Amino acid sequence: MMKSPLFKKALSTQGISPQQLIESLHELNHVVFLNNNHMPILGVLADQYVCIQSQQIEIHQHQILNHYIAHPTITLLDDFLAFTLLHPNVLTMGFISYDFAASQHIPIQPKSQPSLFLGHFSHYLSFENDTWFLNSYQSNSDDIFDYINQLTAKNTPSHLLLDHACKQRWSKEEYATAFQHVQDYIVAGDCYQINLTQEFYAHGQGSLLATADQFWALTNAPYSGYLRINNFELLSCSPELFIDFEENKKMVTKPIKGTMPRYTDPIKDEQSKLTLQNSQKDQAENVMIVDLLRNDLSVYAEIGSVKTPKLFNIESFNQVHHMVSEIEAILKPQIKSIDVLMSALPGGSITGAPKIRAIQIIDELEEAPRGAYCGSMGYFNADGTGSWNILIRSIQKHQQNISIWAGGGITIASVCESEYQECFDKVSAMLNLLNQHVI
Repeated sequence: MMKSPLFKKALSTQGISPQQLIESLHELNHVVFLNNNHMPILGVLADQYVCIQSQQIEIHQHQILNHYIAHPTITLLDDFLAFTLLHPNVLTMGFISYDFAASQHIPIQPKSQPSLFLGHFSHYLSFENDTWFLNSYQSNSDDIFDYINQLTAKNTPSHLLLDHACKQRWSKEEYATAFQHVQDYIVAGDCYQINLTQEFYAHGQGSLLATADQFWALTNAPYSGYLRINNFELLSCSPELFIDFEENKKMVTKPIKGTMPRYTDPIKDEQSKLTLQNSQKDQAENVMIVDLLRNDLSVYAEIGSVKTPKLFNIESFNQVHHMVSEIEAILKPQIKSIDVLMSALPGGSITGAPKIRAIQIIDELEEAPRGAYCGSMGYFNADGTGSWNILIRSIQKHQQNISIWAGGGITIASVCESEYQECFDKVSAMLNLLNQHVI
């Protein structure tokens, strides 16, 4: 992901899964695991990191091993972001919540948990040829290697116990009321589409990590990951790319709009796929978001470089078929990738159109802050290349509070019953997995 490290050495971790590896690092202040396009990396012992919670910014500096102090010079998020992409041997990894992104446009009350974590990592683990390696650019690499190797030698399995099965925030009737409000706004001309979602929640003890290997196997998704900072966890098996920042200033985004369930019967499954492929309603919904994202990227793109090479592609995952389009553009020379990411969030596929009015309507109707859900998780290399997902198919846990969300885009052509069912098509496998841990 970066140029060849100064130090690279295999850890004594043969035969262990990503979940087991992360479990062994439980005493670390934070970890960030990404498996973008099935290329696993794990950030450990950030040189500096920023964490925002309850609108309070804390920026920390690595002191020794697992010890951190308040950063002596960097105190503002903008200063921290200015440091990003300037240092050739630093990988930036973390997440940005929907709440934080939406608050750039309207005043909202964020979920009571971290709403942003970004770390600058000159140490990270990579998985190559069935072996985990420590990669490092620091002079104390041998000490870091010994410390990590000692941790990974311990067998420390995690556990999760739920007090009750996951509950949905809305009854079917309450969902129908919110759905009708969206329809009323569309008829009044306030918006064209709203991404209406609802929360499923539980309370429990232990760690989401106990479910990680099974969770990632549910979809085998191309943008999965895990993040922990103190008592906050984020576990994602997202199928959706927000932005890939590629070489030669190329940007690619792949919005998902349009969903149909998978079936074990191959004939029924193919029928479901063809229904989605030929759905004028889903095509109309998809193209609205394509236009929104083309507009978002055009602000930062070279004139004439915004293109849509793929429109209405069908991609199949373990539980659902999705309609996916692709937009690409060339970033202007003077614009930084991190500035594009921060400005373009939240992604149009999970707000609706027009974006700011959609965010306002979501804040009014959903009755609970989304937290990390529909935010973004990913990384930047020092040269500005990197990849960031949309945090759908994701579970968040803060202290004892566990939250999962699901929903979909509502247009004038939407049918309430179908949209309500789509929530469960997307989230049922996740709920079943979590509910296996009820006491």
